[in-house]
Amino acid sequence: MKALRFITFLLLIILLSPDIQAQNKNIVRFAFLTDLHISDVATNAEDLEFSVEDLNNISNLDFVIFGGDITEFGSDKEIAHSHAIISKLKVPWYIVGGNHDSKWSESGCNTFKDVFGYEWFEFERGGIRFLGCNSGPNMRMAPALVPRDAVLWLDSVTRSIPPHQPVVFVNHYPLDEAMLNYTTILDFLSRNNVQFAMCGHGHNNRTYNYKVPGSPNTAVTPVIRGVMGRSNLRAGKAAHGYNLVTIDQTAATITFHEREGRQTKAPWHTLKMLTPPPAIKTTLLFDYQDDTDIGSGAVIDGNRIFWANASGVIKAFDIPSQHNISKSSNQNSGVGSSAQPLSSSVTSFSSAGLKNPQPAWTFRTGGKIFSTPAIADGKLVVGSSDTYIYSLDIKTGKLLWKYKATKSVLASPTIHKGVVYIGASDGVFRALDLKTGKLVWEFKDVKGFVESKAWVDDSGVYFGTWGSMLYALSPKDGSLLWSWTNHKGRGLSPAAVWPVKANGKIFVATPERMTHAIDAATGTELWRARGGRESVGLSPDATTLFVKTMQDTVFAYRTDVAQADKSLRKWTSHTGYGYEIAPSAITSAYGYVFIPTDKGNIFVLNEADGSVAGIIRFSGALINHILPTGNRQILVSSMDGRVSLQKLE
Repeated sequence: MKALRFITFLLLIILLSPDIQAQNKNIVRFAFLTDLHISDVATNAEDLEFSVEDLNNISNLDFVIFGGDITEFGSDKEIAHSHAIISKLKVPWYIVGGNHDSKWSESGCNTFKDVFGYEWFEFERGGIRFLGCNSGPNMRMAPALVPRDAVLWLDSVTRSIPPHQPVVFVNHYPLDEAMLNYTTILDFLSRNNVQFAMCGHGHNNRTYNYKVPGSPNTAVTPVIRGVMGRSNLRAGKAAHGYNLVTIDQTAATITFHEREGRQTKAPWHTLKMLTPPPAIKTTLLFDYQDDTDIGSGAVIDGNRIFWANASGVIKAFDIPSQHNISKSSNQNSGVGSSAQPLSSSVTSFSSAGLKNPQPAWTFRTGGKIFSTPAIADGKLVVGSSDTYIYSLDIKTGKLLWKYKATKSVLASPTIHKGVVYIGASDGVFRALDLKTGKLVWEFKDVKGFVESKAWVDDSGVYFGTWGSMLYALSPKDGSLLWSWTNHKGRGLSPAAVWPVKANGKIFVATPERMTHAIDAATGTELWRARGGRESVGLSPDATTLFVKTMQDTVFAYRTDVAQADKSLRKWTSHTGYGYEIAPSAITSAYGYVFIPTDKGNIFVLNEADGSVAGIIRFSGALINHILPTGNRQILVSSMDGRVSLQKLE
């Protein structure tokens, strides 16, 4: 009995020991040493010797990271000396260089790479991805800079990391104005679930909140949390030292302990682990990867999906009969332009088990297509950069008629009561008879060219241009009802936005980061609100206007309010999508608001309060206008050539 109790006692001790805790895959513990400054100063090397010896006696350590300024002058001798000491570590170690390693390098920075073997690193431990790269002025006395080859590497790797995977980034410099290309690095990191970015350079423990570029409003700007570690040197300290970092994924905490002179202090900083919104589960009903750039978004009619690519080819694909979709009743629905193919071309109808189907028909125009098709009465209408507007039979793909403009037709058509309304790049907006293609009327005084899709109803035709103008025309004869301008330059025009209309108001957002409400009858601006760029949309009952800002945030406004007061805004949602400039229109259905982004993600918000319901990870490029098709289904296309019909589970 005594022996049994003794064995039980020993097992408890073993289970509670740090070594066993370290084996817990949910806990990652590492040491961070920085600013070693190995030189002919004997105490600097001695401090590193002390720390390496100390680290070798810490049993529950996974690895060690060195954060730059390994040497004082980057000399061959200093690099060899530091490498000899660091190589005594019994655990894996990873290293990046700093400005002292690169500015005075007698080898032109070659020895650091030759001795340590790399200039950036990437590895995974406990499901966490660790990234690190050198930074510093290479040979020239200049502000800090992440070298171009490391920038290209970081761009590539941040695109490949799964969005939910936790990431830790290591660099010698803080990610602020001290480094010339810090905004680029922050922009890349904002693609990922970055828990914190760790640095040295300042020789002291310090915390940061790095503002991801894109918005002047700090209150709504997501941040990447930063942590600076103390120098390993005893200079100015009680003794040599470094930081121990523990990431406990079960407790969702990250703690930072300073270890000085072989004594671990109480935590000086603690972070709560960040968890991105969950992925929205969908069932694929149709999923196609085009073999060339898609120049047009997709539309649907019955059991057939249509789109056009940047080669000017219009395609029609049948979907299995059990997945027939009702035609959308939203006359302003559609999908915007897109480009750039993925690396492979794969087609599947997952529910039916069909592979690589052939299109029902194709039709080639003479130019690229950036116009989203419109469908009515069995006819598809689309514009092409070859200067023509085309109408095709949706069953056969046969050309019914084409109308020639004098310049490219990039705008998307709107069909209303048997009339096609469409602008072009020749300063003319036209109304064409849907059946015959004959001109009904034309408005020749358009300033700038038309890119967007007009909102059309019985009262007016509303569209913006790249001439800082918004026009309202009579749908009967094309006469000018009114025009509005924001009095800004061409680049801030209400041109890419698809205008929407509700409660007697036209709503647009412009690149000046302003949302405007304009009286639909008179053209008088009723209110404006800070925020937004070019992406707006309405709730199904048209009582709510949704506006996507350039930085993380979506606003919901009441459409019945005639002035910008406290009652105007329904809710504000800080989504977490980061810096965002996709002009694609917003859609809402099934109690959700679908927010397209320029990085291939669809943020799905609850319409009632703006809370994030989840994310659909769709592609690696800009998402076009998302078309709800009924029965909890959405038709989506993206700039990298993917077209998909998905059902929300």
